[in-house]
Amino acid sequence: MPPPVPRSASAPGPARAPDALRAQLLYPPPAFHFAVTFGSNAKDRDGAFREVTGLGPELETETVVEGGQNAFVHLLPKAAKHPKLVLSRGIATMESRLLLWCQAVLEGGFAQPIATQQLHVFLLDGDGAPLRVWAVSNAYPVKWSVEAFQATRNEVAIERIELAYAGSSRLV
Repeated sequence: MPPPVPRSASAPGPARAPDALRAQLLYPPPAFHFAVTFGSNAKDRDGAFREVTGLGPELETETVVEGGQNAFVHLLPKAAKHPKLVLSRGIATMESRLLLWCQAVLEGGFAQPIATQQLHVFLLDGDGAPLRVWAVSNAYPVKWSVEAFQATRNEVAIERIELAYAGSSRLV
């Protein structure tokens, strides 16, 4: 059996990757350090959220049964759809740009056209640098609610904002 051939210093692969890259390949980033921005200025963050859900598309399918074929059914693609994007956080002041926008849309009585917004969701590393960035297009609020107040619990009052959106894409 011939002796193993040593890897050259220029050989690609995880064995020669820098430590930070290798760590990122081996250990997924934690999901607790994230930020959300609204509008055209991606650096303008409006509050800290405790949870973001509903990010990403889903492909609707139609089930078609083929006559004579009993081993399986066909699942044919129909259209992409997006769940509602749900943002949860401690109740913010009414001066929040996000809440002013929600109030204008939800309480405006359709006197004005609904103003959609571009959102960005950032998954951040320990230093606050973006690891992943998702862009959410044409979002608008469809619901704003406050979780129950309970005298027997010592918890932060939480508001939930639900947004409908046309599309999302992962930028980084």
